[in-house]
Amino acid sequence: MPRETEPSLNEKAFVLQALRENIRIDGRAFEAFRKLDLQFGEEDGVADLQLGRTRIIARISAEVTKPYPDRPFNGIFTITTELSPMASPAFGVGRQTELEVTLSRILEKTIRRSNALDTESLCIIAGRICWNIRADVHVLDCDGGLTDASCIAVVAALQHFRRPDVTLEGDKVTIHDPAERVPVPLSLLHHPICVSFSFYHGGEVVLVDASLQEEQLREAELIVSLNRHGEICQLAKLGGASVDALTLLKCADVALLKAQEITRFISTRLGEDADSRNSGGLMAELSAENDR
Repeated sequence: MPRETEPSLNEKAFVLQALRENIRIDGRAFEAFRKLDLQFGEEDGVADLQLGRTRIIARISAEVTKPYPDRPFNGIFTITTELSPMASPAFGVGRQTELEVTLSRILEKTIRRSNALDTESLCIIAGRICWNIRADVHVLDCDGGLTDASCIAVVAALQHFRRPDVTLEGDKVTIHDPAERVPVPLSLLHHPICVSFSFYHGGEVVLVDASLQEEQLREAELIVSLNRHGEICQLAKLGGASVDALTLLKCADVALLKAQEITRFISTRLGEDADSRNSGGLMAELSAENDR
């Protein structure tokens, strides 16, 4: 099975010594994220996110289906991940790596199980018809921070997505074309964000948003998922090094600040996208009137 190229002994010694001297190779502070860029596609629910050189595309889709028998009043929400060889030689087609399994579980706990999406709002007729919302996560380039980047991309795409409007007349269900009625945004109860911490030198050094090279050298990892109100959705401690309670609390405080910053960043990008779409629609309408 192909593997990611590991740092040499000299690289490992150099990076760890730099961390001991409070220096990161890329010049960032220990609690700093890499440059974050978020773009939205022409279709609703497509988010293209770049975190440093890591690139994720999240796409939201919806279809009408039958609800689960044990949840007749709830719609369906699923998250799928795809790590292709294009992102890294360590990823293969048709087989799940340990990283992909971990990524799927963290996204599942952070977004779906925390009830970020109100699945009751997806119900059309109880026990008979509901919406099935699916989030597809495609990793195009991997340079570390997959969990954080994927979570941000999915949350942004969910906020950007619009589903067709539905009307009921007795038992008759009408799904309206976007040209007939304005599509409806999803009902999100909160916006959870993942923040990953990497530990070195027995837990003495803690980094936020480790690059791929830093991830390969870390002794342990802690992923804190929470929203801007400080409500923790899940904690995942990965790796062998122990983390004391005081360090855990400090990480939670840092994660809250980062979650608030990222939430504001997503809101800003959504506002810019909405303004550009409104501007384009207005210009197109004026152009059409001029042509007539």
